Amino acid sequence: MSSPSAKPERPYRVLQHRDFRLLWGSQLVSLTGTQMQVVALNWHVYLLTHSPLALGMVGLSRVLPIILFSLWGGIVADRFDRRRVMFAAQSCMAAFSAALAILTLQGRTSLGVLYGLNALGAAASSFDNPARQALVPRLVPPAALSSALSLNLAMFHMAMIGGPGIAGLVLAAGSRGLGSVAAIYAFNGFSFAVVLVALALMKTSGRPAASDAPPEHPWEALKAGLRFVFTTPLMVWTTGLDFVATFFAGALSMLPIFADQILHVGAAGYGWLVAAPALGALAGSLYAALVPLPRRQGRLFLWAVIAYGLFTMVWGLSTRYMLVFLFLAASGLADLVSTVIRQTLRQVITPDALRGRMTSVNMIFFMGGPQLGELEAGLVASLLPSAALGARVAVVTGGLATMLAGALVLARSRLVRDYQPPAGDTPSG
Repeated sequence: MSSPSAKPERPYRVLQHRDFRLLWGSQLVSLTGTQMQVVALNWHVYLLTHSPLALGMVGLSRVLPIILFSLWGGIVADRFDRRRVMFAAQSCMAAFSAALAILTLQGRTSLGVLYGLNALGAAASSFDNPARQALVPRLVPPAALSSALSLNLAMFHMAMIGGPGIAGLVLAAGSRGLGSVAAIYAFNGFSFAVVLVALALMKTSGRPAASDAPPEHPWEALKAGLRFVFTTPLMVWTTGLDFVATFFAGALSMLPIFADQILHVGAAGYGWLVAAPALGALAGSLYAALVPLPRRQGRLFLWAVIAYGLFTMVWGLSTRYMLVFLFLAASGLADLVSTVIRQTLRQVITPDALRGRMTSVNMIFFMGGPQLGELEAGLVASLLPSAALGARVAVVTGGLATMLAGALVLARSRLVRDYQPPAGDTPSG
């Protein structure tokens, strides 16, 4: 474990920590593969059905395992070696992606198969994510945590740019056949091996902090995690608003319809539309990693949520490809600002012994919100006479609802509005 230091580090120096660098680099490769698979899976479902509701069901197949398993994933992360938990989960995700590739090549895929393997991958991620999030604070000194989280977000958004962009080109090269889809599934399966190698090379212990108290019964451990999250007011307000915003504005599953029926840009254009929010978020995360956020972060957080809803409304109304792309990027930038503040706040106020469970509870909201939002958008779109009109209405109304939710919290919650991080937790620029 890296030794604590009271002196803040310059944000860009966080990569000098070997084990953090190993995890960061391997996750960049793996998440690129994962984002390629997300694009390929949605396109695969669209080719099979041309149905907005079927696209929305992709989100449901992801969120149900997260709701069922993420709380237990947090308990596992707080009880067992986090590196080993990640190794097991990453190995499972590799196997599920390989199965998708093989079955697609054999022509044996159906909606049930796609939803089922997608659900199994989400179940594995329910154990991987709490373990990984709880491991990160071990890899860097406390003063570098904000920078590490910002660079993790930068890495995530680099993957969300490169992955969809590459996937779109691969899909376009394969026309409407499924060979290119299978190739993307296979690459994603291979990309998990990079993380497995990095985990094997790391020296930092993944074991949770030792405690003199006897181990809690699993149900008691689960209740302790839930109690901490739901009795910490800042956690409740920020998590609740995040869920509402991503539920109503989580309409990216409608992008295949925008690309094919509204903008007429095909698979390649679809891939870059998916990448657009990440492009804006990457710019914001690199800036946040180099320059500290202002002290009055509560107001910035709330205005970022409102801006996210506004930009979502605008791209839903736009009919030109570049306008949709630009406002998708702007929505990603706004979302990034709120995410950096929210994630840093959570890590700062959570004891190490509870970090896995805190992450698992929040995982239901920050991953469940967007996935349920995809289902909500699909349901709204399916109620209208055409998929194109339905997709547009789903996006615009979702953006409006997000703006209203952010404005309500801005007006009603002084605790969130006036939030400032502890002085020692803001890295120097």
